[in-house]
Amino acid sequence: MSTRQYTVKESAELLPFLIEKLSSLGRNSVKAILARGQVAVNGKAVTAYNYPLQPEQTVTINKDKIVEDIPLAGMSILHEDEDVIVIQKDAGLLSIATNTKENEITAYRQLTAHVRNHDPKARIFVVHRLDRDTSGVMMFAKNEETQQHLQNTWQESVKERTYVALVEGMVKKPEGTISSWLKEHTKSLKMFSTPYPNDGQHAVTHYKTLQANRSFSLLEVNLETGRKNQIRVHMQDIGHPVVGDKKYGSKTKEIGRLGLHARVLAFLHPTTGQLLRFETHIPKVFLNPFKELPAKK
Repeated sequence: MSTRQYTVKESAELLPFLIEKLSSLGRNSVKAILARGQVAVNGKAVTAYNYPLQPEQTVTINKDKIVEDIPLAGMSILHEDEDVIVIQKDAGLLSIATNTKENEITAYRQLTAHVRNHDPKARIFVVHRLDRDTSGVMMFAKNEETQQHLQNTWQESVKERTYVALVEGMVKKPEGTISSWLKEHTKSLKMFSTPYPNDGQHAVTHYKTLQANRSFSLLEVNLETGRKNQIRVHMQDIGHPVVGDKKYGSKTKEIGRLGLHARVLAFLHPTTGQLLRFETHIPKVFLNPFKELPAKK
């Protein structure tokens, strides 16, 4: 048994009590178990050797080493099982390292450390990416089979990918669909739309307006295809670049970050077939341009 429980019969100090109960272990081993927080009295972890025990108290000893989770920077885990990890990523955190930024903290590197903390042989596999300055929901696989399955069946497995985009200007049509072929410029590495069918990768973006004023529009954006920088290029195409997106034509720094957030990800679990859906809040700063200014007195 990895966990043992004892009821205290008479007053005693904790260390001598444990040495008596764990007679097969040496004194130093018992001290180490105490120091690591593996002993609880009435459900509360205790590390003091001379902690006074009272009759009827319950002492629980967890023989397994307690593994403390590694703190994560710029991200949080929404869901984890044997096959997938779903996270919420903050704007500014790289999904995975680029060749030029080998030593930078990334979501991938942190999650690798997180899984290896529990199993030294564990690995993380990339399924899709979010741009560094885009926040929101993304997922990683925990084994190669899951990664391959999700990538090969992406169009069928992913049931919903919804973003919110804060864009410049008032979008005239309250909802619409943008369709084009996307290519990457060989020198600038910028993506751009080409009007010629089959010249590049076909990209389809659906949007509808959630809020708007003369200067800005807040759009809900659904991706039918997942191409690199797709939303950013398509918003530039219709004359309403994403706020803060200097690369694709934005002139404003209204919210101090890129106005793009991956709000919903819903997919069929690769092993169980169950539909998993993760929805996050619209970042508060995205709503700032629509707040009424107080009337001057």
